[in-house]
This record gives sequence, C-alpha cells and structure tokens, in this order.
Amino acid sequence: MGELDASVPSIARVYDYFLGGKDNFASDRALADRMIEIAPLVPVITRENRQFLSRAVTWAANQGIGQFIDLGCGMPTAPDTLDSARAIIEGARVAYVDNDPVVLSHLGARVAKGVPGVTVVAGDVRDVPAIVGSVRAGIDLSSPVCLIMGYLLHFFTADAARDLVARYTAAVPRGSVVVLSAIRVDTEGSDEGFAGYSTTVAPVYNHSVAEFTSFFGSLEVLPPGVVDARQWHVWTAAGHLPPRDQYAIVGVARV
Repeated sequence: MGELDASVPSIARVYDYFLGGKDNFASDRALADRMIEIAPLVPVITRENRQFLSRAVTWAANQGIGQFIDLGCGMPTAPDTLDSARAIIEGARVAYVDNDPVVLSHLGARVAKGVPGVTVVAGDVRDVPAIVGSVRAGIDLSSPVCLIMGYLLHFFTADAARDLVARYTAAVPRGSVVVLSAIRVDTEGSDEGFAGYSTTVAPVYNHSVAEFTSFFGSLEVLPPGVVDARQWHVWTAAGHLPPRDQYAIVGVARV
C-alpha cells in the first residue's frame, strides 16, 4: 500500500467529493472545484455513473451472476457493488481492486469487521496477471463473473483501453458480463479541463463514442447498447431526456 500524501489529489477522493462524500482532502476539493468550473455537470454525471453501476450490478445478479470484480473501485459509496449485488443474491461475492491508500483502508475495515465474501486487492489494474491471480482468493474464475470497469478507461489511451479490456475478458469464463463506463464532455473548454486534470492527477482522455464502443472488441454488447448512463435500463424514454454535452457513456457486454 502506498503512503498517503494529502497534498496530492487522488482520483478516488475527487470522485468522493463529487458524490458528496467526506473522505477527501483540501487538495482533492481544490482540483474538483477547478474541474467544475470547466464542466459544471461533472458532479451530476458522476452520480449518474454511480447509479448506472448499481443498476448494472443488479441486472447481472438478476441473471444469476453472483461474483463481481470491481476494478479501480474507488470509495465504497452506498450503494456500492456489494450492496447492490446482495440485494438480489444474499451470498454474492465481490473482489475490490484499487491502489489508493484511503480506498484500501476503507475496504480493509469492512473485511476486518468480518463481512464475508469480500476480497480486497491492492494493485495496479494494468498488471493483469497479478490482479487476476489475487482475485482468485475470493472469486471462482471457472464460473461466470461480472467484470466492472467503471469510470476507469478514460485514464487510458484508446489502444491501451482496448488492450486492457481484452486481457481481462480473456481471463474470465464464457457467460460473464463486462460493465464499462467513462466520462464524455463535448463542451467548449473541455480540453482545458481534461488537460488540467491530466497535469495534476493522471492522464485522462475524452474518448469518442466510437472509441468507447471499440473497447468491447468482438463482445456482444447488450441492449440498449452504448448509451448515456441515463438511458441504460431506466424507465424513461430516451426522447424525454434533455440533450446534454456532458454525460457518462456506458455499456454492458456478454463474454
């Protein structure tokens, strides 16, 4: 586990601030506020992404999948993956993967409390063999899993994102599902906002719809396809949604 430096903003803690959490520092809030100046809807679409992930986990559990691998999981914000899964399958198991010390501390506390079926993996998601080997401590990779990459792939170039998804999906059995989401901003000045985040925290890429769709490779993308998070399994007609130039782009595919 890396050492905590409160003066350096953290991806997970910036998201925590957007979601109204309290596990963030002044450096995180300062960066988040600068991002909001460029793209005012970022907190809104971050919440919409969190809601989509909960719906996707619920959907997967309703398909009978009881194992979840949450890559780059971030802070355990309610309802998190375990909450959503166990609302459907009481014995659902989750492997959380992250490299942020604060995230790992919070997840470790849950394990320390004796919550069964939770595996916490400290590691870099780019090291696929190590991550896959570690999640086996709590996940049976001979049975289908739900693989989650929520708000993760915009930290990778398009080529790197395609490669990462392909390597992880190659490690899970047929019948598994893959859940992807990323931020998409088309506003004037969005490049400045992404550049500022890239300089301060980590490189971030504003992937096009076509690029995001390509991340699924040859996988079968399930209805309603690659859409705004507000359109995925929500009982609101797409035509009734107000047009927006800032949104979470999402999709779910079957392996």
